[in-house]
Amino acid sequence: MTGCVLIVGVGLIGGSIAAGLRRTDEPPRVLGVDTDRDSLDFAVESGIVDDAATPKAAFDRGWFGPGGADVVILATPAGATVGWFETLGELGYEGIVTDVASTKSSVLSAAERWLPDPSRFVGGHPMAGSERSGVQAARPELFEGAYYVLTPTEHTDVEAYRAVHELISALGARVITVDASSHDRAVAVVSHVPHVAAAALVDVAAANAADNAEVLRLAAGGFKDTTRIAAGSPDLWTGICLDNASALTAGIEELRESLARFAGFVATGDRDGVRSWLAEAADVRRSLPAQWVPATSALSELRVPMLDRPGQVGEITGAVSRAGCNIEGIDIDHVSEDTAVLSLVLTDEGDVDSLIADLTSRGYEPILEPLSESPEATGEEV
Repeated sequence: MTGCVLIVGVGLIGGSIAAGLRRTDEPPRVLGVDTDRDSLDFAVESGIVDDAATPKAAFDRGWFGPGGADVVILATPAGATVGWFETLGELGYEGIVTDVASTKSSVLSAAERWLPDPSRFVGGHPMAGSERSGVQAARPELFEGAYYVLTPTEHTDVEAYRAVHELISALGARVITVDASSHDRAVAVVSHVPHVAAAALVDVAAANAADNAEVLRLAAGGFKDTTRIAAGSPDLWTGICLDNASALTAGIEELRESLARFAGFVATGDRDGVRSWLAEAADVRRSLPAQWVPATSALSELRVPMLDRPGQVGEITGAVSRAGCNIEGIDIDHVSEDTAVLSLVLTDEGDVDSLIADLTSRGYEPILEPLSESPEATGEEV
């Protein structure tokens, strides 16, 4: 694993990443940077990080210079992340950079503008969190079994992608790869719109409570579970909503249309319409997987010979994502100065035939084999 990881923003997410990395079998040295001295003190005293400093102190100590951090994780809101790209550019930081912002397109544009080597940036977004905030709420197991999205581009350096993938996998997260714009549209529907909807439900309840004090007293488990996420940080969510304004607005409009359709069924006494609307939602909800656990016996290895040209990691991992497959592990074997073989361990999901066809159409010659049949697994000599 990477020797030294520096986390900027030691809050819930940054603190949980730090705590998770520190309990791995071969933990890297973990440094924390934050403007809040109390958060830094708590992180050090609780063993969440090895050492911590304010930004100025970190600059003075050379944490961003040669011999400093191998990987910088920007665990800050998107707006602050953009500012840190500019800072890293001014410092000439040459290591790997990733982030945790919940919107990716604007972050990616800023990385390409400010970082000395944008190919060393791998966008990231952990699909995990809590209504609580701050490093005091950090948990090393926060990402176990959770989706963690990476958004490489056609210019992403394969070694940078591999290093970030290894770090995230060590947290127990399920790493999936999508492009930045697809990510922003998807999270608007499954994360940002639900947060707004939860806040709207609380707003409706609060408005009714003004005339009926029993409303909030009767808010039982169902209402509390449905609206739990509305207790999240208003400052954080203001930034998220505005950063993903276009996709969020479109998602809210879709929600409005769906509710209007249901309201029409209710208003006209259409029992079949009401039941069908509810049944379809129930079926989809029941089909959502619980915590994801891959079937180890069904893992497969995809080997893709590559020439030395830019954009291949994004192209290959994009094909994996389109086929609904997910990457359990990644490695690269440099055959010569101009050629390499990208090896991906895939989980037991997705349409591998579609994946192979997609890669073949793009000029690759992929080889897919069950992992259990590899020489290492069978003990055969090579």
